[in-house]
Amino acid sequence: MKIVTVIGARPQIIKAAALSRAIKEHFSKEVQEVIVHTGQHYDDNMSNVFFDELELPQPNYNLGVGSESHGVQTARMIEGIEAILLKEKPDCLVVYGDTNSTLAGAIAASKIHVPIVHIEAGLRSFNKSMPEEINRICCDHCSTLLFSPTATGYKNLINEGITSGIYHCGDVMYDNSKHFANIADRKSQILDKEGLRGIDYVLCTIHRDNNTDQPERLNAIFKALLKISETKTIVMPLHPRTSKLLKSNLKEDLFDKISNNKNIKILPPASFFDMIVLERHAQMVVTDSGGVQKEAFFFQKPCLILRSETEWKEIVECGAAIITDADEEKIIESYNRFVDNPPHNYPDIFGDGNAATFICKEILENFQINVGRIK
Repeated sequence: MKIVTVIGARPQIIKAAALSRAIKEHFSKEVQEVIVHTGQHYDDNMSNVFFDELELPQPNYNLGVGSESHGVQTARMIEGIEAILLKEKPDCLVVYGDTNSTLAGAIAASKIHVPIVHIEAGLRSFNKSMPEEINRICCDHCSTLLFSPTATGYKNLINEGITSGIYHCGDVMYDNSKHFANIADRKSQILDKEGLRGIDYVLCTIHRDNNTDQPERLNAIFKALLKISETKTIVMPLHPRTSKLLKSNLKEDLFDKISNNKNIKILPPASFFDMIVLERHAQMVVTDSGGVQKEAFFFQKPCLILRSETEWKEIVECGAAIITDADEEKIIESYNRFVDNPPHNYPDIFGDGNAATFICKEILENFQINVGRIK
């Protein structure tokens, strides 16, 4: 059977590696995978380096969409994906997560009756001001097979009336973290390069537009980080858009203090291996990234979530993470709480590390009769 996989953002490239690896190792005679890269992330450190590190097949197609407004970007993706589906005539289309690439793939496939497989289905922040929330809801309600990484996600689908073709399968990112952790330790030079070997540090990532584009929120976050940096090194691999916005959206005196602070190390975007190593060796993680929240949990690191909600509520409920939003006082208070009383409870929330193999088996079972081919 033939599947078309649509990816575009860095996290999707990483997630797709788990499925591609499962196909290569267990299903190479049964499944042909055609990879479509929308070009949503076009910076080399945000995209191409991941194909090399993860030994992913190079994309069969790259739409080269790049950075545009949501409407323009999504429209160009729909147009390109539709043309590829008509040409390739796949049995199904596979999408990941909640980006514009996910939404575009789901819309393009649904209009021409190609069955959709959504990996990382059912996640909800219940905040529809987030573009990702709209993307994931639309995709879920278009999909034929829906694979949720958590029990909560599975329940969310049932609550929305989606009761067939849904699975609680574990998380493909956990598959990857287990598979690549030791490889990353051997290959990554990030700790020695940045002088972090043997140093207690806090890892921080910020990229969501409601944090970076709103000066009040960005200043509150960095005031808290400045306070934490008085006693702890902070390591920040910065998303390109965040890096550009620091000077314009931070108050001048705060920007100068951050820029000249030896305890705040601002780095370029980290490769997948470098990020795994930074997460594994950090004392704590501070982030607004959904993926980094999970990875902190995988490596049993306490996490402060710079948002007002999270899709991964289980990690908060078990005490491994605290939602601080962009609240300066709460960030500092929560940091101190974890320093004094680090969490010790990291239950088995995200499966057994074999989610991708399970997903492949179910795809084969459901679509191997070519019922979804475009005539």
